[in-house]
Amino acid sequence: MVKFEDGLDRLQKIVQELEKGEVPLEKSLTLFEEGMQLSATCRKQLEEAEGKVEILLKQNGKLQTEPFEPPTEKALRK
Repeated sequence: MVKFEDGLDRLQKIVQELEKGEVPLEKSLTLFEEGMQLSATCRKQLEEAEGKVEILLKQNGKLQTEPFEPPTEKALRK
């Protein structure tokens, strides 16, 4: 799995390359697809981190971690 910071760095490079407008169409599509996958991965990692922080904050100041279960696909559609 890609580290969050590495994913963001790569995503930024992809955006910069696409914004230049000098990339052939086929490569643009490949870069766009990679960027969308990185975006989804980073978003998922961020949501999981936010969930862990929420759990910690609900412990009345006690810094006890508990397993975080990310929302299921079905729950996200509601």
